[in-house]
Amino acid sequence: MSGAVLEGLAPVLSADTRVLVLGSFPGAASLQARQYYAHPQNHFWKILQALWPQHPLPPAGPDGYADRCAWLLDRGLGLWDVYQSCEREGSLDTSIRKARVNDFQGLLGRAPHRAAVAHNGGESFRHAKAVRASLGVEIPSLRLPSTSPANASWSFEKKLNAWHEAMAR
Repeated sequence: MSGAVLEGLAPVLSADTRVLVLGSFPGAASLQARQYYAHPQNHFWKILQALWPQHPLPPAGPDGYADRCAWLLDRGLGLWDVYQSCEREGSLDTSIRKARVNDFQGLLGRAPHRAAVAHNGGESFRHAKAVRASLGVEIPSLRLPSTSPANASWSFEKKLNAWHEAMAR
């Protein structure tokens, strides 16, 4: 895949999105499935289910993804990534090359009630100041531990606690 330009996924958001969760760029499994956080060992969906246990999360897979996105939007969350495209072998952020940042200014009219931007991992958070400036509003930028299986130094419980604290704001 060296030299091939990879294109990211479209944003998942609505006019009711209050917290925009920003990753860096979809991993290989997510790009192949055309779904955010599709790798079965990524903790993203498991963490969200633990945060809202009273609302069962629709099943994973191609048949349930649209329902998962609707479930996410019902919680006031949106999804996107910092990078629109890049070159990368594998799924690690450290392998990202020639990245193009997404047009966050284009989101201004699509999600007018934003309360925060939650950065899923350090690579996304590196762009927090630029993202906030592009959005043209002063909202908190939350640095969350990456839900990626590559972030093995954080246990599921430790990740969950950090995400719980951020989403309780």
